[in-house]
Amino acid sequence: MDTRKEANNRLRETISSTGWTYEALAGAVRRIGAENGETLLTNKSAVAHWINGRQPAGQVGRYIAEALSRRAGRRITLAEIGFAAPDESLAISSDPVETAAILGRADVERHNFLAVAAFTTTGVAMPLHYDPEPISRLMRARTTTARVGVEEVEVVRQITAVFSTADERLGGGHGLTTVTAYLADTAAPMLHGRFPDESTRRRAFGAVAELAYLAGWKHHDLGQEGAAQHYYQLGYQLVVEADPYGHAGWMMRALAHQALSLKQPHNCVALIENALARSVGRVDGQTEALLHITHARAFAATRDKPAAARALLAAENALTRHDDPQPTFSLVSGPAAGTVASHTARTLTDLEDHAGTEQQHRAALIRWDAEKYKRVHALTYADLGDSLAAQARADEAVATWGRALDLMEGMTSNRTRKAISSIRPQLAIYRRRGVPGASDLERRAREALT
Repeated sequence: MDTRKEANNRLRETISSTGWTYEALAGAVRRIGAENGETLLTNKSAVAHWINGRQPAGQVGRYIAEALSRRAGRRITLAEIGFAAPDESLAISSDPVETAAILGRADVERHNFLAVAAFTTTGVAMPLHYDPEPISRLMRARTTTARVGVEEVEVVRQITAVFSTADERLGGGHGLTTVTAYLADTAAPMLHGRFPDESTRRRAFGAVAELAYLAGWKHHDLGQEGAAQHYYQLGYQLVVEADPYGHAGWMMRALAHQALSLKQPHNCVALIENALARSVGRVDGQTEALLHITHARAFAATRDKPAAARALLAAENALTRHDDPQPTFSLVSGPAAGTVASHTARTLTDLEDHAGTEQQHRAALIRWDAEKYKRVHALTYADLGDSLAAQARADEAVATWGRALDLMEGMTSNRTRKAISSIRPQLAIYRRRGVPGASDLERRAREALT
């Protein structure tokens, strides 16, 4: 019997069109795997095997599609490179209410399918090309007879607030299925109902958008970046029906924030500049400061130091403005002063100002309630330890990392696991040098990961 596989000519032709060698593609796939929490050993021989008909394992096919998309500057699907039939990709409807049902059911019924969705750089720029008018007309045309009032909207907000609080204390894995099921089965379908007035309709879309943001944030905390991006895009689609200015700008910030955390600054400067153009003059000073600080991070990530400095100053100036009350959609990140300090620290890290980074992390710690924002404190202590290590202050770094591990205990969070993993190489060096406490902390870090 002939067991030879059919050659994948679609993949061969796509690689050829990009001008890449097999080795270059293999390197790009390894990098994208690392962004999504996987260490891959992909080499040019693996690429040759795919060309000859072998199917890539796990979510590697999605990484290949993303790598080629980045190279080509356009979206390349799994079907286009011969790894899936068109209907096997995650189908996203033009109607965000239907999209919520697709995503939520995938989370509940096919969790691994959505969990392995790959983050894409082209997806970051989605709001820049999104036309809400035809989709808004579609949703209004699908109105059902169910009546929706202020009370139903308020319940969505209350549920979002409860799970946001639990998320910060217990990690993104706590209550994820409950949140996404409620989004898909109750909150989003409500948006096709009949509202007493346009104001209530806008409030409803804003409330459900905040719930979609929470679902995305929980996936982000678990390291499931493709899933997180899908929910952030859904949140943006929903929120332009509620507030195409300040709240929509905030959802654009969410997409940029995620990309920056993955060291993928492509499109982030343009995205945040668009968000600021929508928001300045329409939001309070605290919210505006949070947009400016993300702008600073985007500039720092692209090595534009003067522009980063200007954006930092703009964030500080906006923070001193106490005008309108801060809306719930930006309050979700905690006190603005603490968030600005934390992201100032990350900006300075990219600019290799370790002393300034230390100062800002310490400022952030005193601006956040340690009990309410337990995970934030844990991650900030981990970052503070990194800045101390960069200044050759080993004893202080070990003590600070120890505090971080204390706070991380019991959390279901991939971000805390990544923070623990990142300190282990330096701890091994400290242990060999005999730094007090390094050996014990290295053991604790190993146990925390197992």
